[in-house]
Amino acid sequence: MTTGLLATAVIAFVLLVALASSIRIVQEYERGVIFRLGRVIAGAKGPGLFFIIPLIDRMQKVNLQTVTMNVPAQDIITRDNVTVRVDAVVYFNVFEPVKATVAIQNYLFGTSQVAQTTLRSVCGTADLDELLSERDRLNSQIQAIVDDLTEPWGVKVTLVEIKDVALPTEIQRAMGRQAEAERDRRAKIINAEGEFQAAQKLADAAAVIAEHPIAYQLRMLQTMTEVAAEKNSTLVLPIPIELLGPFKAAFGGQER
Repeated sequence: MTTGLLATAVIAFVLLVALASSIRIVQEYERGVIFRLGRVIAGAKGPGLFFIIPLIDRMQKVNLQTVTMNVPAQDIITRDNVTVRVDAVVYFNVFEPVKATVAIQNYLFGTSQVAQTTLRSVCGTADLDELLSERDRLNSQIQAIVDDLTEPWGVKVTLVEIKDVALPTEIQRAMGRQAEAERDRRAKIINAEGEFQAAQKLADAAAVIAEHPIAYQLRMLQTMTEVAAEKNSTLVLPIPIELLGPFKAAFGGQER
């Protein structure tokens, strides 16, 4: 009797352990790939509670959340032979869990390596000015290449962003001198344009005065009024001979 109870207890314990080992819980952001005797069955499972056959089935969970991966800084020689260090960040997620499990051993490591090599190759075909000013185009180009290479693994690359471009010190100094020279050039052009516009206005004013000589006299009287506002100054102005014309005519009429 005691032996029978012991055997029953052992069997119950084994069944309990087997039941516990057969239960699998897949989270909302996960999918479970079940292998039965080494072969994938019925695609990915989840989310929810699932039962597998102990010692026969094996479930491997795959995370479907977006992964943010830093691409280590890469030493790159641009097309115009400038050595820079470029690092980036890649955003991707798994959209086919079975492929991500079967087609590649480690999709995280594979995506990282593809991103590094693509970053070097794409940035190496661009000039330094393009690398600094056309990041959006380079980001789109890198994203398209990496996404095309990782698609057979069930991985979707949604975004690639170049974070930083580290320039050598001598290049930074040269760019600083270039920027300063550009600012000086713009300042000189603006100054020259201002002088040209002022000269045009003066020429227009001279043309108006030439058509109406009395305007010259009015302008001189206005200048005298402005200068005479300072009471502690002595003003000496030449009198144009044209102003004496009326007096000369008057005196000449009296002599006759």
